[in-house]
Amino acid sequence: MNGSNPTQQLVKGTAILATAAFLSKLLGVVYKIPYQNITGNYGFYVYEQVYPIYMILLTLSTAGVPIAISKLVAERLAVGDIPGARKVFKVSAVTLMLTGLFSFTLLYTAGAPVLAFLMGDPDLVLPIRSVSFALLVVPVMASIRGYFQGHQNMMPTAVSQVVEQVVRVTTILVLSSWFIYHHYDEYYAGAGAVFGAFTGALAALIVMLLYWRSNTLAQRRHEQTARGEGGDKNVQATPLTTSKGQGAGWAHQAETSYVNLSFKQILRRVAAYALPISLGALVLPLFQLVDNFTIPNMLSWTGWASKEAFNLRGVYARGWPLVQFAAFFATALALALVPSISEAKAKRQHQQISKRTEFALKLTFMIGLASAIGLAILAKPINIMFYVTPEGTVTMAILAFVVIFSTLGITSGAILQGMGYVTLPARHLLIGVGVKFIFNLILLPFLDIKGAALASVVGYMVAALLNLWAIYHIIPVRLFKKHILLPPVYAVCVMGICVSLTMVGLEYGLDSVKLHERLLYALVTLSAVLVGVVVYGLSLLRFEAISRTELSLIPKVNRLIPVLETLKILKKEDPEQTEKGASS
Repeated sequence: MNGSNPTQQLVKGTAILATAAFLSKLLGVVYKIPYQNITGNYGFYVYEQVYPIYMILLTLSTAGVPIAISKLVAERLAVGDIPGARKVFKVSAVTLMLTGLFSFTLLYTAGAPVLAFLMGDPDLVLPIRSVSFALLVVPVMASIRGYFQGHQNMMPTAVSQVVEQVVRVTTILVLSSWFIYHHYDEYYAGAGAVFGAFTGALAALIVMLLYWRSNTLAQRRHEQTARGEGGDKNVQATPLTTSKGQGAGWAHQAETSYVNLSFKQILRRVAAYALPISLGALVLPLFQLVDNFTIPNMLSWTGWASKEAFNLRGVYARGWPLVQFAAFFATALALALVPSISEAKAKRQHQQISKRTEFALKLTFMIGLASAIGLAILAKPINIMFYVTPEGTVTMAILAFVVIFSTLGITSGAILQGMGYVTLPARHLLIGVGVKFIFNLILLPFLDIKGAALASVVGYMVAALLNLWAIYHIIPVRLFKKHILLPPVYAVCVMGICVSLTMVGLEYGLDSVKLHERLLYALVTLSAVLVGVVVYGLSLLRFEAISRTELSLIPKVNRLIPVLETLKILKKEDPEQTEKGASS
């Protein structure tokens, strides 16, 4: 589909997908705050109970499919098997359409009442049925994405991802506002919100079909032009074969073409790639599903009225968007280093693998630790700024510590996958889910939602430590040395003191100004965050938690090195040492 250099095309495609993923994830986290403001804690509970069900069914049916299709399509195109590539797409699209239809029928009819009963709230049937419509559209969209990615054309996937999120978030906020304004209850508002999964997917599918049509027309024009310039009947083969030996190439294709394989044989090959990825991606939604089934039921069994238990579940959900937001940014820099680890592995540069792995984990720990402590200290002003009331502040402060372990888990999991241990992080996460479930059962009766928050911290901690233990035995790295762990701890202590003083000082100082409470705490939060970022950054350099060589490894950040050296914040290193460090 494109005549540019394959390596450049791959790099460009990866960058496009990464940018789209960034924007999509950002939108996917931020919208929950205005949604809670519109519907309240109870409405937030309804949405949070239903959406993970859709995510699990979606993951099972589509998570690994685009990757599997893109891999098989790319392999077929590489050997000139254009009809075989098309057959892979057709088989996958038909299969996914049928599984989507089956999943929709099951969830809409028998599934919705059963799941609502298991979650202890029969009124959830309506929103569960509302979200099921997305299963009619998403599988087909996933197969088209995979086909384009197999041609190394990432733009349709990237554009459709952003369009999907924009339309979904718009639907969530508009429909929930409309239902609340017209005095419908929170279940209708929740049903309108989760219907955004369908409208977003439909918009993305339309985008993909427009790209498909445009690509088909361009291909036909190319073939007609080639024929007009004297091309022969084999013109369709020219992009993928050479002029010499075309007959032999097509003879080889006739023997190996996927056109000669049965529907079942192709489906097996797609499933062989897709299922492990889908099962691995399934684990994260299970963490949330544990809360959905245990929190309302356990609270009801221990004496809470149903409505109060459901409301508490909504209060508990307040902290998660902030945790996800902090974790998202905490891992962004560290994950940028993971490709360099994979590159070092491919070149068998074992020393570089160790150094880069150690630094990626060290960077994740430093940013995750600061994010967690900052969120815990500022839990009250952040809670009021975003959610109006201070309900659940202690729960939010406990959940903040999930950031440390979720970020370490994400980075360490990416490193393990880059080293070839693809399923190991998913197995460790599954163990973490089991630990989370057990601790929920133990702690909820005594600590209510604070117990669920603590159980989440323990579950993510177990998963992260298992990943780190595996890395320790696979790559010779120094993970638990004093000179690695203590400097960030010293720096975060200084940061914590400065943030606390800023918060308390501004609370009392601005109290006499008689500002609206949300505006007051917004000023407190933003000022304290700014102080925290500056103090923590300077403290890291002061305690030599990060060196010049390590800073040079971080994309974009390395441009600040000359400025930091001029200001004498960062020590200058010997040129020979710097050159050696940079090469590693």
